[in-house]
Amino acid sequence: MNKTTHTLEVWGDLACFTRPEMKVERFSYPVITPSAARGIFDAIYWDGIRDTKGMHPYFHWQVERIEILQLPRYIALRRNEVKDKGPSIQTIKAWMEGGEQPEPLWADGSKDESGTGQKGRTQRQTKALKNVRYRIVARIIPKPKYSALEQINKFNGIFERRAKQGKCFQQPFFGCSEFPAFFEYVQHAESTSKREIHFDQHVGWMLYDVFDLRREFVIDDTPFISLFDATVKGGVLEVPPFESAEVRKPERGTA
Repeated sequence: MNKTTHTLEVWGDLACFTRPEMKVERFSYPVITPSAARGIFDAIYWDGIRDTKGMHPYFHWQVERIEILQLPRYIALRRNEVKDKGPSIQTIKAWMEGGEQPEPLWADGSKDESGTGQKGRTQRQTKALKNVRYRIVARIIPKPKYSALEQINKFNGIFERRAKQGKCFQQPFFGCSEFPAFFEYVQHAESTSKREIHFDQHVGWMLYDVFDLRREFVIDDTPFISLFDATVKGGVLEVPPFESAEVRKPERGTA
């Protein structure tokens, strides 16, 4: 078992970690979800190998602890959103290779006005968070084939080097891609000096992740929704391991 943990301090102007029970209108949890926190670590360093079966990840990130460094504050936003879904990966590849002519998504106009059969756009309300700042602790969980100590040390070294230099292969974000997240690597000694935040709340059932983190290879992006009963105590959200019984997840292969 890899016992090395990494700590990031992350912040941004806006964030939205949508509660799924709110349906169409977005309403954010008061704190970042483990899934969104994992995404920030993934944006800095995630690795795997591709073959005929799909993508084989070398490891996944296990978020262990989330510290709230700024009290949650909400802001109401009204945004124009395109109703149509984006094209499939196969379609985008065909566009890139010149096999098909690219077709834009028209944001303005109805089906009749655009003449494309597309749905146009609609206005939606978002209850987002503003001026967020968190300290997130996570560790690398290697897949069985890559669990040798030398390999784990290599993964940890690469992540630490990239995070300290501010490198990422895509811009991290807070829930929605238009809400960028900024990060700084925190040394172990510095991570023990947490700002005291008086915030306690039983959040209830919170989204843990949208993928099966136990998977040995990735074939597609089929959702695998898992949940856990989240409680913030003293501004800290302790996140249970994905494998634990505290995390409710569907039977393997049913999602």
